[in-house]
Amino acid sequence: MELRQYTALIWRWKWLILLGTLLAGISAFVTSRLQVPVYQATTTLLVNQAPSTNVNDYTSILTSERLAQTYVQMLTDRPVLDEVIKRLSLTTTTEDLGETITTQMVVNTQLISVKVEETHPALAAAIANTLAEVFAEQNTARQESRYAASKDSLQTELDKSQADIQRVEAAITALGSPVTDKGLADLARLESELAQYRQSYTSLLQSYEALRVAEVQSVSNVVPVEPATPPEKPIRPRTLLNTLLAAIVGGMLAVGVVFLIEYLDDTVKTAEDVRRTLGLPVIGTIARMNESKDGGIRVAKEPRSPVAEAFRSLRTNIQFASVDRPLRTLLITSPGPQEGKTTISTNLAAVITQGGKRVILVDADLRRPRVHKVLGLPNRVGLVDLFVRTPLALDGALQATEVDGLQVILSGDPPANAVELLGTDRMDQILDLVASGADMVIVDAPPVAVVADAMVLSARVDGVILVLQPKSTRLEVASQAVAQLRVAGANVIGVVFNNVPLKQAGYYGGYGYQYSYEDKDKGKHGKE
Repeated sequence: MELRQYTALIWRWKWLILLGTLLAGISAFVTSRLQVPVYQATTTLLVNQAPSTNVNDYTSILTSERLAQTYVQMLTDRPVLDEVIKRLSLTTTTEDLGETITTQMVVNTQLISVKVEETHPALAAAIANTLAEVFAEQNTARQESRYAASKDSLQTELDKSQADIQRVEAAITALGSPVTDKGLADLARLESELAQYRQSYTSLLQSYEALRVAEVQSVSNVVPVEPATPPEKPIRPRTLLNTLLAAIVGGMLAVGVVFLIEYLDDTVKTAEDVRRTLGLPVIGTIARMNESKDGGIRVAKEPRSPVAEAFRSLRTNIQFASVDRPLRTLLITSPGPQEGKTTISTNLAAVITQGGKRVILVDADLRRPRVHKVLGLPNRVGLVDLFVRTPLALDGALQATEVDGLQVILSGDPPANAVELLGTDRMDQILDLVASGADMVIVDAPPVAVVADAMVLSARVDGVILVLQPKSTRLEVASQAVAQLRVAGANVIGVVFNNVPLKQAGYYGGYGYQYSYEDKDKGKHGKE
């Protein structure tokens, strides 16, 4: 399909596309408005790596990344969430609280982003800040527990050494002053013990301080660097965005449905379909005509209407088609019933008559004749009577119409063997006799796909016109009708589109001009 065909297709189905767009957009808007707003609070944590880590070492960098990833996972562990629930007195469960929290690393940094979604902005901020606080405390306690046993052991030894020093100092004080000769020996012994205890205490104290330094240098912790604040706007639902996206998706789905409908639709739609599938030109396009209450021929009653102009264009195209091979007998048929072949036959006969030619219209539809209903004439005597009339004469069967110069032979009473009658030599004689008294003979025949009458008649006329109704006649049926006519040796000169909506895109573009032209012209005559 070319771009113009896509454009015409979309324009023809614009109501469905607009409906799909509006329904999707309205549905998304209403749904978004009915949803409870959700707010998101964000806090940022800094991972302080142990000072003893050598940042220039590639292994240390990997260790740092893995440590941050570990913290990201541990932030939503049960112990942390349980403590948050306890401190904030929340009524939610641990699992439900975990679903509202999202943690992730900030790329190429030592920062961890913690996001909490809640229906209350203040509660979201409180949960985020409490979560960071609880995790930092638990992480510090967990890190310090690695050195707790060693520190407690050294502290016990320090306390014991301090007690020994105090005991010896008290004993020295108890010797009094001046010290007797006997006390000098005890004093020397006590001062020696005091020196040993003090040396031991100093050694233990140095070990304790060294352990504390090692603890400080090997402990990594987490520090909140950007506390969460209550958000002012909800993150969802985004009513405007949801509405726009839904409208776009709805429009796209509607377009998809349109193309699916067109793909599954096997009816005749455009002249291109006719040329591509049937190999025939479209020689006329007739707009949809409102039924006249009093019947009659439309082009005779409204000679200045766009429909009359369309039939004049059809008359001209038929004249061009008969330049090499004159068309004195023309058969009008259609693939199936209800496609307007009788309307085309009667109006075309009237238009050709208005062009200065003598025309005889023959109703050869001996099964369901309608010409007499359109013209408002009695159908007592007609074509059927000519088959038994001897000698052959048109007297009584040939009737005048409301259009000067246009005569008609109606069908007469429907016979039981219509196709056998139409296939006899007598039918050739009748057509020759009718043609001798007119410049052109228009034959209204039954549908091709219903009965064989049209196939029998098609070989006895100079040309055949096939009437199709766009968006109604199936391509397969039309193709079979054309194939049957060609098998019968018919000269199918073209196709006439009938009952086309006046403003339907893709069929014709002249009616708008014709209406405008006629209105202006009428206005001028009205003023005159």
